[in-house]
Amino acid sequence: MNKKRLILNQPLLDITLKRLCQQIIENHGLLDDVVFLGLQPRGIFLAERICKALSEELNKDIRPGYLDATFYRDDFRRKGTLLTPNTTQISFIIEDKNVILIDDVLATGRMVRAAIDAMQAFGRPKKVELLCLIDRSYSRDLPIQPDYVGKRVNTLETQRVLVEWKEQQNAEDNIWIID
Repeated sequence: MNKKRLILNQPLLDITLKRLCQQIIENHGLLDDVVFLGLQPRGIFLAERICKALSEELNKDIRPGYLDATFYRDDFRRKGTLLTPNTTQISFIIEDKNVILIDDVLATGRMVRAAIDAMQAFGRPKKVELLCLIDRSYSRDLPIQPDYVGKRVNTLETQRVLVEWKEQQNAEDNIWIID
């Protein structure tokens, strides 16, 4: 049986999201040249939350785009199963903008590398930053580091991080380490 250890619950997640938003505002002011891209599939829930909180804080409409990098992954042909891509929805120009990529868990870095490749089809950003809720610090295959981190965790290769969003499950938000 899998053992689950809770690492973030609803109250702590709310505090973490507020802190991440404050860090973004400190670095980018009123966000005039900043756009947000949530990585499909689960990064979009975090992107929606971040943009909603920033909209409320700055009293302006901030909406994320959704980026799917399925066919840019270096392992998409190796899994032996047919992959189904998610929707890419980008209703703004990223050319010469500061782009903040948002994902729930950063592990090997391969998904972020694929997302950067996929993003290039929409233009050349001025700068790209990475925001992740959970950074599995010691599991990188590529030299990719987040600019904004909710929580850093040390995990074994046999463990995984499970992010439960209430948008997916109609329950409370919880983040677990599963053995």
